[in-house]
Amino acid sequence: MLFEVAGIEVQPWVPPLVSLIISFFTSMGGVSGAFLLLPFQMSVLGYVNPSVSSTNQFYNIVAIPSGVWRFIREGRMVWPLTWVVIVGTLPGVFIGAFLRVQYLPDARNFKLFVAAVLLYIGVRMVRDLIKQMKGQAGGAKAAEQRFQEQVARFREQAKAKEAHGEKLAAVRVVRFTSTRIAYEFYGETYDVSTWGILSLSFVVGIVGGTYGIGGGAIIAPFFVSVFGLPVYTVAGAALMGTFITSVAGVAFYQFIAPFYPNMSVAPDWMLGLLFGLGGMAGMYLGARCQKYVPARYIKWMLSSLLVFLAIKYVTDALR
Repeated sequence: MLFEVAGIEVQPWVPPLVSLIISFFTSMGGVSGAFLLLPFQMSVLGYVNPSVSSTNQFYNIVAIPSGVWRFIREGRMVWPLTWVVIVGTLPGVFIGAFLRVQYLPDARNFKLFVAAVLLYIGVRMVRDLIKQMKGQAGGAKAAEQRFQEQVARFREQAKAKEAHGEKLAAVRVVRFTSTRIAYEFYGETYDVSTWGILSLSFVVGIVGGTYGIGGGAIIAPFFVSVFGLPVYTVAGAALMGTFITSVAGVAFYQFIAPFYPNMSVAPDWMLGLLFGLGGMAGMYLGARCQKYVPARYIKWMLSSLLVFLAIKYVTDALR
């Protein structure tokens, strides 16, 4: 099948299959998988035009709602965190899209930028995993062990509540002001700075808008490692924020396309749709299976792949 905007030819079953596999694993950590899908498009399919960024964001628009719906249904959406992420990320997305078209249209320069982003994410994930192995992250107990203990306590409380006709929500917002966001999750309270989240989101929006990933791959690890939030609560917020910013990113790329008539800027709608349909199924399954899969295994696999891809792009660009 020929995709004219992308300038590539590929079997129509390949994009949805690849995105299903990628998104199944990445969605468990609050990431849509777009950060791995873009290297696949560039290295395997040979899609290196600037429109690959907008196509990648269109994938997010199609794929993410199923995962977000699952998190909402299970009561794991922290809405104050989600809204702050969206408000902070949106301006950055527009700046990033402009930088992509204006300063990084060349495939070689863009690969170097992609390599820097991937290497940063990969190295940070490896560092956090090593800390966890040494027992330094989050105190004496690993975050995942604490989560399982919290779940057990919650279920006991839930049985008592339901016996009296009450329901106990998994996430309960305690405070949401211009300075602090606090919420309770399975009996434990988490408190973060609103301005800290806002500032981080703005920077992530710029990088995500340039790369075409929406920013979830960057912001989710920050929430876990810097702000100390459990991955089981940040996943929904990161995915929802990525969805909204991707809508804005695709609209902006489409808007500026006429100003660059000699450059492929607008998304390849059909290719993005095929990727998105596979991602939709993968994210729903990933969100549903998240609590059954040890997060460290997924993180090791992803971090190793990220570092490998980053090194490969650097060597390709310097040839």
